[in-house]
Amino acid sequence: MTDIKLFSQYDETPWTIAPDGNQRRVLLHTPQLMLVEFGFEKGAIGALHSHPHVQASFIAEGRFEVTIDGTSQILEQGGTFIVPSGLVHGVKALEKGHLVDSFTPAREDFITD
Repeated sequence: MTDIKLFSQYDETPWTIAPDGNQRRVLLHTPQLMLVEFGFEKGAIGALHSHPHVQASFIAEGRFEVTIDGTSQILEQGGTFIVPSGLVHGVKALEKGHLVDSFTPAREDFITD
């Protein structure tokens, strides 16, 4: 277990541009679990998509319209949501903000190291 990074400081991990144009950075990961921060400008869209991973998300900053399986809800800072495996979901940033998402298992497509 010594080859798995167990701690991370806030500015330690660089931001990258995601395919949808928003920013993301993988904070920490193991094969079973991943923690990722996403940054959105006001009006930015996290396009509708699905994946086999279970996702739990925390709104660290901002206000988002979150759509999961055709149902939408507006969530603000401190709000949370869970996306079960395979459900279509996406977000719209109603103001500039950040999401912190966890994925299980880890999203290997996000890992560049």
